[in-house]
Amino acid sequence: MKFSLEWLKDYLDTEASVTEIAAKLNAIGHEVEGIEDPAEKLAGFRVAKVLTAEKHPDADKLQVLSIDTGEGDPLTVVCGAPNARAGMKGVLGLPGAVVPANGMELRKSAIRGVESNGMMCSVRELELGDAHEGIIELPDDAPVGESFAQYQGTSPVFDVAITPNRPDCMGVMGIARDLAAAGLGTFKPVEVPEIGGEDPCPVAIRTDDPEGCPAFYGRVIRGIDNTRASPEWMQRRLIAAGQRPISAVVDCTNYLMLACGRPAHVYDVAKLSGPVTARRAQDGETMEALNEKTYTLDDTMTVIADDSGVHDIGGIMGGEHSGATEATTDVLLEIAYFDPEAIGVTGRKLGLASDARTRFERGVDPAFLDDGLALLTELIMQSCGGSPSEVARAGSPPSEAQVIDFDPALTRNLGGIDVPESEQRRILEALDFAVAEDWKVTVPLRRHDVEGAADLVEEVVRIHGLDQVESVPLPRAEGVAKSTASPDQVMERKLRRAAAARGLNEAVTWSFLPQGEADIFAAEGEPLWVLENPISEDLKAMRPSLIPGLLSAAKRNADRGADASRLFEIGRRYFSGKDGASDEKPTLGIVLAGERSERSWQGGKARGFDAYDAKAEAMALLEAAGAPVDNLMVMGEAGEQFHPGQSATLRLGPKKVLARFGALHPATLKAFDLDGPVVAVEIFLDAVPVKNASKGFARPDYTPPALQPVRRDFAFLVDQKLAAGDLIRAVRGADKANIVGARVFDVFAGQGVPEGKKSVAVEVVLQPGEKSYTDQDLKAISDKVVAAAAKQGAELRG
Repeated sequence: MKFSLEWLKDYLDTEASVTEIAAKLNAIGHEVEGIEDPAEKLAGFRVAKVLTAEKHPDADKLQVLSIDTGEGDPLTVVCGAPNARAGMKGVLGLPGAVVPANGMELRKSAIRGVESNGMMCSVRELELGDAHEGIIELPDDAPVGESFAQYQGTSPVFDVAITPNRPDCMGVMGIARDLAAAGLGTFKPVEVPEIGGEDPCPVAIRTDDPEGCPAFYGRVIRGIDNTRASPEWMQRRLIAAGQRPISAVVDCTNYLMLACGRPAHVYDVAKLSGPVTARRAQDGETMEALNEKTYTLDDTMTVIADDSGVHDIGGIMGGEHSGATEATTDVLLEIAYFDPEAIGVTGRKLGLASDARTRFERGVDPAFLDDGLALLTELIMQSCGGSPSEVARAGSPPSEAQVIDFDPALTRNLGGIDVPESEQRRILEALDFAVAEDWKVTVPLRRHDVEGAADLVEEVVRIHGLDQVESVPLPRAEGVAKSTASPDQVMERKLRRAAAARGLNEAVTWSFLPQGEADIFAAEGEPLWVLENPISEDLKAMRPSLIPGLLSAAKRNADRGADASRLFEIGRRYFSGKDGASDEKPTLGIVLAGERSERSWQGGKARGFDAYDAKAEAMALLEAAGAPVDNLMVMGEAGEQFHPGQSATLRLGPKKVLARFGALHPATLKAFDLDGPVVAVEIFLDAVPVKNASKGFARPDYTPPALQPVRRDFAFLVDQKLAAGDLIRAVRGADKANIVGARVFDVFAGQGVPEGKKSVAVEVVLQPGEKSYTDQDLKAISDKVVAAAAKQGAELRG
């Protein structure tokens, strides 16, 4: 939010400097993101008088002006503005000045053979408005030679980030109240005029949606002149706040919103038909908004309408059809209170953002309807004239103030700072809280963020000074501190290190997904967890898998020219259980996309990732997590999202699934607009057995075997459908005391091998203990290996 120092001083009587104000704003929780001094942009521009204006000797549309700058001899300036004439006063940019609108540095130059010593400027060129038909015309009493910035009365502009919980500070008046409470001056509340209506309001007003719009106030002003420009002081403040002056009526509504945090709207009475009503929209109703876009509405949305249709998406944006124009003579002013939650839902559904929505969604002051209407009426009458009607009121806003039992001792207990009770009372009363003798505190209706005693402590500490809260270290017992990490946390840390060590890059993606993407990865029997009040309609489903977010990240990488993506993420999957219960499960997700290896003169074409790469990552990380990888079974397909025949699950027994891996199905890749192949892994950390932490602090001594290992090779004939993993598991279990490793090093099918069979060669690693193996020992172990393999249908090749 931007506002000028000049504007702030309307509500704050202070002699503090810009630096002091910025420091205090930061101290009380309103972060100053920047300070801009418009005078710096107008350096080199001054008030000047045109002495003579003659036609350019070599150009029909140019004039040669003689300019009095207030210093020395007149300067010659070539100008093309149609309103340039002798005797007028305007703004001259001298050589060296930089034009704010385009960044052009002015220099002496010859224009069609005539030397020009600067430029007479228009409103647009100095970023003071949109007018550019001619140069600025200043009043006759403008002092020639004075700096234009000084003459204009420019004021430093603060750019402040207002946190979402402080809608009361979405207006300059609210910020002034906070600064005054912090001791930086005296708060000057807005003076609300008493405006009596001449006649009853000629437009009937009602609210048929008391939930979405509890209160709707309005009045008509007849006989306005909207061809006038809004006052110069108002335009100056709006421009400083980043608002473009549009018309006098619209400028008045914007001014009220930025000054007091109270959005309002104005309708052209001539374009209305029948009573103006706050109601629910009908499914399929449409409205062309002021941003020139047409929106289709549904029956959950509050609108302002008449007999002819919808004129306003309530609290968000008005319609193009009924807005005030220069031809408007009678206007209906709307001041309403809309339900914040309903505003948020409507805005997200329509994808429509506005300054009004930002304020209504966070919560405006429900007690400011009459005052806001009176202020807006006065602003419009000052700018455009006219005669007001009486106020018409429909419904009533929330009016029951919250009362909190407050104990001043909580400030010490919760805030860690001693603040005298008298000072606590002063702070709360300066912030407009009513504090009774027994410390029952009545909360202003505008303070939607204050719900309990802890919030009052925050207000006291914030204004008293967060910098006065002493830093106190936590107590620590003697000796070496014990680990505070749970086994699950230790596992996740190990997995992060292991994944990074294997060349994977960690990603952090949204926990929310578009519902269409979430549906693709929804598990059968586990319904999606869909939010009722999402931050966006595109992010309304909690993710049932980590893979969609990683696929989107891989897509963004590919779009930016990345040859490969090796991504992993440790996070949570979310499910909506029975009876409204919800569940979340820790998971590690991996996506490998693009080129596994680049093309080269040795390897030929680039090679992509395959299911074996996914399995290798799954096995390595499961081992890092402490899972008994030697006992894992490779079973079945990984799900509809994966390619059949190129995916599987890793299980401890038929029912306990620890992970799934494999190549993703082409339909899945198409849904995410990815070119394949792409492989993925999901490790379900909640299913991984967690070993008990060691009771000791030191690792056991490393004692390598005294004797070298012995390797023996076996070649088995097995059924073509037998998984090599099942054979390896059987071989390793044949003699656990001696066999420390087994791996497949060759698979062959063809000549010499019966049809329907394959030859699998296995290397078995034996580790002797205290003495070397004898021939009899080796034969006994070999017999056990052959017997174990036979149980899997394997026979030793001759």
